[in-house]
Amino acid sequence: MKSCKLCWTISLVLLAAVLGMAYMFLLRGNVVASDDGRTAIVVSSGERDLILTEMRGFLEAVQAITSAIAEEDMPAAAEAARSAGKASVGEVPTSLIGKLPLEFKTLGFETHGLFDDLAKTAETGDGKAVAAGLGDLMLNCTSCHAGYRLLAEPDAN
Repeated sequence: MKSCKLCWTISLVLLAAVLGMAYMFLLRGNVVASDDGRTAIVVSSGERDLILTEMRGFLEAVQAITSAIAEEDMPAAAEAARSAGKASVGEVPTSLIGKLPLEFKTLGFETHGLFDDLAKTAETGDGKAVAAGLGDLMLNCTSCHAGYRLLAEPDAN
């Protein structure tokens, strides 16, 4: 009977450890408060570069879509939107995924999906609907930039 209590105690301690790690990896991420009121996500300089490259891709797609709307070239708008859709998601290291808070990950995946939706809208040829969809998509960008900043941890030398 005594060994059974010991087994249960060990099991509960291990379960608590696994739940704690899952919380840190899946939900919380590696974050600290920032002086400007945003949440700072602490990543390596390489991980920061990877995230900024993806964001730059979003911005380049937005610029191309905006130009295509002005030229009334909806096939070009669809192509530009698709370039930032879910198919563009590259290989993200597991170590980076664990550092990102759930809300940040959700915004990122949702933004890729909104680019795919925008490509479908552009295929209908309705420039006004594409412009409206682009405005909605940009809410994700502005809310992400308003809520988060990337903080590169010092390189270990």
